[in-house]
Amino acid sequence: MRASKVARLLWPAVLTLALGACAGGNYRAVSDTPVRIGPAYSIRGTTYVPTAAPIYDEVGYASWYGSESGNRTANGEPFRPGWITAAHTTLPLPTYVEVTALDSGRRIIVRVNDRGPFARGRLIDLSRGAAEQLGIKAQGHAAVRVRRVEPSDKDRERLREGKPAAALERVSERELQKLRARMAPAVR
Repeated sequence: MRASKVARLLWPAVLTLALGACAGGNYRAVSDTPVRIGPAYSIRGTTYVPTAAPIYDEVGYASWYGSESGNRTANGEPFRPGWITAAHTTLPLPTYVEVTALDSGRRIIVRVNDRGPFARGRLIDLSRGAAEQLGIKAQGHAAVRVRRVEPSDKDRERLREGKPAAALERVSERELQKLRARMAPAVR
């Protein structure tokens, strides 16, 4: 094989490695592909089994995290506390969810790119940016509804760039009462 042909064939691989090195930290680029479900895993004696969950809709407690800045997420991306992201124990990575605060009815779209929370009784761990946008940062944790959604391409792009998705209207008081009623059995 001629040297010029070898160089032409190897050039894309060399370019990819060089650009990857510029990113530093061995992080994966922020992307919606591939979507990974992943194998079952155990943390502190509890086994979690990731699943496709196309109709995921649960109520529970959200907490938030932010001091892990610079760490890699389970999706391989750098963790950025100010971005609108979250951690979930079993949803595919990445997944988009609508999170509703059950005290105020505020709703936001969040991109799930990490695993957690591993504290008993917690449904989702929001980044600091997501907790601020949802209005629960000062509380530390709050009752929420987490529902899997398929946002618009524009909202997906905004979230992948660290910006919030388009604002959503608050949930009506009537709907909040129904969601809170679903929460009550989970608390007992």
